[in-house]
Amino acid sequence: MTSGERDRKATLRTRLRAGRRGAVMPQMVDEVLSAVVNFGVSAGETVCAYVASVAEPGSLAMVEALRSHGLRVLLPVVVGDGLDWAGFDGRLRVGAFGLREPVGPLLGAEAVGSAALVLVPALAVDHSGVRLGKGGGYYDRALGLAAGPVVAVVRDEEFVPSLPAEPHDVRVDAVLTPGRGVVRLPLR
Repeated sequence: MTSGERDRKATLRTRLRAGRRGAVMPQMVDEVLSAVVNFGVSAGETVCAYVASVAEPGSLAMVEALRSHGLRVLLPVVVGDGLDWAGFDGRLRVGAFGLREPVGPLLGAEAVGSAALVLVPALAVDHSGVRLGKGGGYYDRALGLAAGPVVAVVRDEEFVPSLPAEPHDVRVDAVLTPGRGVVRLPLR
């Protein structure tokens, strides 16, 4: 990636974060349950999800809905420069970067490989499956271990035609937005 492309990523992140300031973030409860059906995930299976910050689409209600539908929910826990996973039993604590994380025992980074569906936050996703995250690379390092489909959750206006990509960027299999629901990628 050229320095110009890196600059474009940084500029996009700044613009997208600014666009989220003060915006009401969608709860994504119905949309996530629709994604579970769309990908054929059954009760008893594992779904990796995340607890949205105030500036991300999604909600604790979204995570609770997954659990109430009989799914085993794993949530990320930042450990060093990577993500570990722990089961969600309804209890959370504040972890690294002020993020809410589960209180249960850590299951190892490879636990993401047991998930039938992996839901991840993003600032934007493009039509080819490029996901623009916050820039720390935590999810890119974790998603290489995922076996199930990876679905990025964004607002409608954050699903865009193209984004700059680097070799380490892990592409997502689908995007989930409030207005469009599940869109499998890449678009043809």
